[in-house]
Amino acid sequence: MAEKVKKSKTTAKPVAIMDAAATKTAAKTRKAAVKKESVPVAVAVGMPAREEIEQLARSYWASRGYQDGFAEQDWLRAEEELRKKAS
Repeated sequence: MAEKVKKSKTTAKPVAIMDAAATKTAAKTRKAAVKKESVPVAVAVGMPAREEIEQLARSYWASRGYQDGFAEQDWLRAEEELRKKAS
């Protein structure tokens, strides 16, 4: 008769202990990443305000007789036109 052997649970791998310099470097890297992420994309690219885009897109919608199905195209057209005016 074959003996059944219980498998023991494996122990957790030891966590590497970082020295003080590595810890400070890691902290600075995390802070830099947070600063980069917190900058709004619209400000970085120089995009027009959402309200301006919305107003122009609504005017395109009105000029088509309030026909549905073109909201995205109107928005992108308004966004592009306002960017051209800004530059």
